[in-house]
Amino acid sequence: MIIIAGSASPKLAARVATQLKCPLLKPELKHFPDGELYVRLDTKLEGKDVAIVQSTSQPQNDNLIELFLMLDAAKDLGARHVTAAVPYLTSLWQDKRFKPGEATSVHTICKLIEHAGADDFLTVDMHNDGVIQNFSIPTYNLTAIPLLGQYLAKLKLQDPIILGIDKGLLERVRRVAVELKADYDYLEKRRAPPKKTTIQPKHLDVAKRDVVLVDDIISTGSTIIEATRILRRQRAHKIYAACTHPVLAGDALQKILKVDVQAVIATDTIEHRTSVVSVAPLIAGAIHQGF
Repeated sequence: MIIIAGSASPKLAARVATQLKCPLLKPELKHFPDGELYVRLDTKLEGKDVAIVQSTSQPQNDNLIELFLMLDAAKDLGARHVTAAVPYLTSLWQDKRFKPGEATSVHTICKLIEHAGADDFLTVDMHNDGVIQNFSIPTYNLTAIPLLGQYLAKLKLQDPIILGIDKGLLERVRRVAVELKADYDYLEKRRAPPKKTTIQPKHLDVAKRDVVLVDDIISTGSTIIEATRILRRQRAHKIYAACTHPVLAGDALQKILKVDVQAVIATDTIEHRTSVVSVAPLIAGAIHQGF
């Protein structure tokens, strides 16, 4: 097995290679004068099993093209089996046609990954599980939620309560709570006159308790910020935010911390300063077991 490190995931790829005790290949990457990407895999791959580790966070288009070129090069160089390990898959917003004539980018990207040379595909905590139906190759959606829970369990939180940003996250929230032996709930929007919407836990009281807000992706942070302000009014003690994918566009992190969130705790599916939990054991385990 050879692990190939995409430029979006160099640290994660190195951690996966360390876990598997196998070689790590860092491709030669550069740009032609007109900006076109050049990729070279400088090792013999004929007959080898290869896993390419490359997230497709910002800049999405560049990282996707790099992924396609690495997949195609590995296959063309005779690799026996090529795994596309894409911890964070972009273009989840356009998973169907909302208006006539729209391109369904998720469908297109899945086809390109497959046709570029991937024999199988793995990702982590995909926002929409239905996306994997766009592939005809074996596809696996791993979850980092227990790893987040194990990290949070080491923080010695005060009578913690784990809250999902919405009801759809309740199962993931439950899996985090299991690791802490903690209560869990989800946030519910309620309309209050005149023309006002409030957010509060569906069942549990947060007063004088540490709260962990859980989401799969934190992008702009607006929901985390709104929820934090309301939880403060409800006398929550310390508030943390946890997610698998720290997109954190623009100044989202600064805005979140400004409302007195103690910390944003995320994984390295996207390599960011908040990435304190590594999914390397998860990816390495899947590769080692052959899924």
